[in-house]
Amino acid sequence: MNFIIYDLMFLVVFAIIIGTLLYSKRKNIKKEGLLLLYKAKWGMKLIDYIGGKYKKTLKFLSYISIVLGYFLMVAMVYLFGKIIYIYVVMPSVVRAIKIPPIMPLIPYIDKVVPNLGLPPFYFTYWIIILALIAIPHEFFHGIFMKRYGVKIKSTGFGFFPFFLPIFLAAFVEQDEKSFVKASNFKQMAILSAGTFANILTAIFFFIIMFLFFSVAFVPAGITFDNYAYSGIAISGISMINNITLENPSYQKVLDLIDEEGFNEIFVGEEKYFLTKSLIEKQEEGDLLFVYDDAPAIRNNIQGAIRYIEHGENYVIIENFEDLSIFMAGLSPGDVINITTSLEDKSRNSYYNIKLEENPVEEGKAWLGIGFVNQKRSGVIGKIYNLMSSFKKPHVYYEPRYDGFSEFIYNLLWWIVLICISVALVNMLPVGIFDGGRFFYLTILVLTKSESAAKKSFKFVTWFFLFLVAVLMAFWLISFI
Repeated sequence: MNFIIYDLMFLVVFAIIIGTLLYSKRKNIKKEGLLLLYKAKWGMKLIDYIGGKYKKTLKFLSYISIVLGYFLMVAMVYLFGKIIYIYVVMPSVVRAIKIPPIMPLIPYIDKVVPNLGLPPFYFTYWIIILALIAIPHEFFHGIFMKRYGVKIKSTGFGFFPFFLPIFLAAFVEQDEKSFVKASNFKQMAILSAGTFANILTAIFFFIIMFLFFSVAFVPAGITFDNYAYSGIAISGISMINNITLENPSYQKVLDLIDEEGFNEIFVGEEKYFLTKSLIEKQEEGDLLFVYDDAPAIRNNIQGAIRYIEHGENYVIIENFEDLSIFMAGLSPGDVINITTSLEDKSRNSYYNIKLEENPVEEGKAWLGIGFVNQKRSGVIGKIYNLMSSFKKPHVYYEPRYDGFSEFIYNLLWWIVLICISVALVNMLPVGIFDGGRFFYLTILVLTKSESAAKKSFKFVTWFFLFLVAVLMAFWLISFI
């Protein structure tokens, strides 16, 4: 049975259990805003023990937590600015992504937005990750409250009452008067403690992910992410898909390109290939990058290269060095058989290819596949790079334990990504997040004026809400 069926069954069972719990404990549940809060005293003894016994350690960690809070706040503001830039000046990218700027993390988001290339995100993952994010986050808030003498009224869980009574978050309810009386430093330490916990959780599970990957996956091929390409002058293009082109321009080329597949482009007698996605990634200008008429693209090689056969030589390709050594022993005109596997492992593909002479290195055999820098830029890009830093570039890994390896690895991947993402978002200087009051206290410390701090806090909150509205507007405009 497909795991999705089990996952949906778990969703139903979980909803029934939570619904029963809510009904049986309804005396302990209070409605606050859109949430139902189940108030209890869970974890209070452990919070009191750690917060009371390790005061010196927690004082030292407070400085780290506050500095980390500022770092995350700056990183999130920078990331927010980058997102605005993309949505305002790159409508083609927004159309390709299709995802709105505000997209809740929901089970099966990989199916809702398939073009992002995300791994599966099951309901089971969602529940586990919510617990791993919310419980340490609130637990650290509670420990630092105890350390600095802020009274804790209750602990518990929050539920969203509409559609399904699904567990949403944990909470530690503080006594507001006690919290406000604490010094600015103590308040900032308490506020930043939650994101500090999320980062520590991310680091811990990153180590687990690395260790698990090293034993659950083995190198089994190489992946190429491009075909050989060249830059051509748009003014030199004479024909596209057998249509003669006069006075060629970027827009004319774009209009003649088919949405799917490879398009044939001629510059005089020279043939090249171009796809819709490749031209849309380039800015309008006089130069256009196109794929060379190489054996790889002509045979439409896809997937990870697993094996190559030439005559009696049969080689298992496990890394880039294996391919380089094998190709070095071949000559133009040699015929090779290539076996590839698609990323979804659904099937193998077989290609019989005649190699040509490398246009750059005379006498060298040429297949025409490309390997580009896979590192991403930006804050989120750096997070992605970090999460895959233990993988060798362009290596295709095969699970040692089919099904189980991917399930656990994807779960760990999502845990790390979401922990870091929640830490970033939570330090956004907006009123509804910990970063909002953290920002307010920062201005209060700098100006010594409560009035200035309140005005700054209010202005920044409304400014970011305005920017969110702008993002939504440009997202809608991009499809017009």
